[in-house]
Amino acid sequence: MMEGIDHVRRVDEAVGWLRDRLAHTPETVIVLGTGLSNLAGQVRDPVVIPYDRIPHFPVASVTSHAGNLVAGELGGAQVALLQGRVHCYEGFSAREAALPMRVLSLLGAQKAVITNASGGLNPDFVPGTIMILTDHINLLGDNPLRGPNIEEWGPRFPDLSRPYDETLIKAAREAARDLGTPNIASGTYVCIPGPSLETPAETRFLRNSGGDAVGMSSIPEILVAVHAGMKVLGLSVVANVNDPDNMQPIILEEIVATAEQTEPLLQRLIAEIITRCA
Repeated sequence: MMEGIDHVRRVDEAVGWLRDRLAHTPETVIVLGTGLSNLAGQVRDPVVIPYDRIPHFPVASVTSHAGNLVAGELGGAQVALLQGRVHCYEGFSAREAALPMRVLSLLGAQKAVITNASGGLNPDFVPGTIMILTDHINLLGDNPLRGPNIEEWGPRFPDLSRPYDETLIKAAREAARDLGTPNIASGTYVCIPGPSLETPAETRFLRNSGGDAVGMSSIPEILVAVHAGMKVLGLSVVANVNDPDNMQPIILEEIVATAEQTEPLLQRLIAEIITRCA
């Protein structure tokens, strides 16, 4: 129980600290995953705050995650970009990993666009595919909603029959079509704890379970956003495709490089989605 009280205190202190420093209420939170931080360069009149300045914000140890909150205007909307995130494999709980999303939801954000880099399970995918999440499988073994529920934050048992907002999914598909974005797909994202990557047998199991892509992040933020009543869009850059019958070594540097190559397409797509939904 004390841990739950401490979490509420930490969230409240971070909310109060940011409220005093942000000129506008963010309408949309955009979480930028591995190799996907450069969208911040398109934000007008940005306020850039390193995570380590914000009370109780978790700070990433992964070098491909910049670790800044960037607030400003994008596509006619007030946004808060999270440049990078922490992961459970770094030693954080799911609740700690999702604390920034909880804080921004309490500041008034109504939408969340959550991105990551992933490994492809669907054999029809190619590296550089942008997958629009339509469902997910949580294999983290943790949930950010465990512990005492704060009724003011959301219901004890949030409904996940439609975790991803159909209006945002439609806007993403239409924006991708109109921009001519190649290799757009939809599918189910599987979240595993990591940091070890998948064996051939695990890859086969995850594919057979209905997964189209696998990663080690995003689900904590997604669950908190849904709990808070936010509309959620998930976008995953498929950096490599795993064939369980012909597994090749998975090199993190290659994953980051593919994400960075795909990033300009993802930037344009996100900016267009925000403009259409502003």
